[in-house]
Amino acid sequence: MPEFRIGQRNFAVLAAILVLAALFRLHEVQQPLVDAFSWREASTAMMADNFYARSWNIFFPEVSWTGPGPAYQGRELQIISYITALLYTVFGWHDWLGCLVAVVFGVWGVFALHRLLGRIWDDTHAHAGAFLLAVMPGAVFIDQSFLPDPAMLSLVITGTWLYVAYLQDDQPGLLVLSGLITTLGVLAKLPGVAVVVPMTYATFSILQTRNKLNLRRIFHIVPVALIAGTLILGYYRWALYVGANYPPYHVAGSGYLWDDGLLKFFNEAFYLPATWKIAGNWLFTLPVLMLVGIALLVTPPTTSHLARGKAPWLFHIWFAGATLVYFFAAREIKTNPWNFHIFSVPVAALAGRGLVLLSAIGGDLPSGSRSRWLRLAAIVGVVIIGGTLPGLRLMKTPYAQSGHELGERLSSVSKPGDLVVAVSTTIGDPIAVYYSRRRGWVFPPGGGMSDWSVLLEDGDAINVLETLRTQNAAWFGIAKNARDSKGRELIKYNKGLIAHLDKTADRVVDDETMLIYRLTPPAIILSR
Repeated sequence: MPEFRIGQRNFAVLAAILVLAALFRLHEVQQPLVDAFSWREASTAMMADNFYARSWNIFFPEVSWTGPGPAYQGRELQIISYITALLYTVFGWHDWLGCLVAVVFGVWGVFALHRLLGRIWDDTHAHAGAFLLAVMPGAVFIDQSFLPDPAMLSLVITGTWLYVAYLQDDQPGLLVLSGLITTLGVLAKLPGVAVVVPMTYATFSILQTRNKLNLRRIFHIVPVALIAGTLILGYYRWALYVGANYPPYHVAGSGYLWDDGLLKFFNEAFYLPATWKIAGNWLFTLPVLMLVGIALLVTPPTTSHLARGKAPWLFHIWFAGATLVYFFAAREIKTNPWNFHIFSVPVAALAGRGLVLLSAIGGDLPSGSRSRWLRLAAIVGVVIIGGTLPGLRLMKTPYAQSGHELGERLSSVSKPGDLVVAVSTTIGDPIAVYYSRRRGWVFPPGGGMSDWSVLLEDGDAINVLETLRTQNAAWFGIAKNARDSKGRELIKYNKGLIAHLDKTADRVVDDETMLIYRLTPPAIILSR
């Protein structure tokens, strides 16, 4: 590891920031997976369940919402879900364990950013940038979600920190360690590949200012980069193979430039209006974006340790790298906004720069002056009260609560081995299947490239139901507030399906929130 030198006062500030980061991320960490990201969290949690209960082969991640299985999917390397499955062997099954693993990665990411900022700029900006990453609502929310993104961001920040330390301190071991950790970060989630851009900039900037930019040094770096690239390319080719050759023939992610075409991206203005709404409402919020704007008006600071070399524009370049990823995956990132997490680093760093500048307005006040501290406290208050708290409140709303309740009720009325069909609050969300602790299907059934967030017409829905019945589906549960991506409620739109269920199944639960049917086996229906 790089040499870790920090004064007592700076250590106390860093410790306070890490405690703050942990407190924000641990708040409501035991809430069921019913928040704004329930759909993706349920799939990640299912993969952890299947590692634990069916197979420990990390190269075959499996969900439980496409029937009895196996249901392998082409996914990123399942670091968080695999660690969670290992924890199940020690502590038993708890839905919040995956969130806790994510929190640990998230807090470490705050620490790693602090050390990276300390090397690139200075300790004051390290404190400010780490503080912003600790409290930005999007970073907090993603870091407490059962998703792969907290591992991705934490690992690529750490890899960049170690790589910068290698460039500055000439320790070959750090190059190898950085390559390994960065590779894991990109394998954990593909948007992490954006970090290649700032790392490339750091290579030339730091080595040039140290007069060590030569072929010999580059030849040390290139083999590590080639090995990392080979591993990353090889794994994602494998993920595509799994998705193409194993049912349900599904590869996670869609909405890329090569899928939709450049013309559609232009017609949609690269989804920038929706992206701005996400950024302003909860991902960063307006107070943080204003701080970023202030930082962009001035040149960045530089390290006081000039002998180490300079890379003052690293976080601007990081933002450019993330923007390049966005260019190729705008619809995917907009639709699944946890993918914006790669932007959290440059936004936190630049907002921290803005915080330092804004707190210093009014003259050369001593760093410990009362006026400066009051100004700093006011800015921090606006960031947290005006941005963090409302942003988290919005995203932690239990949107999928009825799906969670449906799943638990299905678990109580069914028996192990039964296959369930479950319609959650949002059509296509597998959260009810997850909490049923059974395997089964979302409805309409998902997988492949079809859009299963849209309700079927009654005739088609009945045909699909009968197909699932022949595949031994035993239960059919419906959240009464279930609606599709077009806003249509199943209870009102599929009255023919409900009537068919009443004729061919037993209604065992009918309350204010759900309907549950016990499906009559096909042989009995035919014998009537």
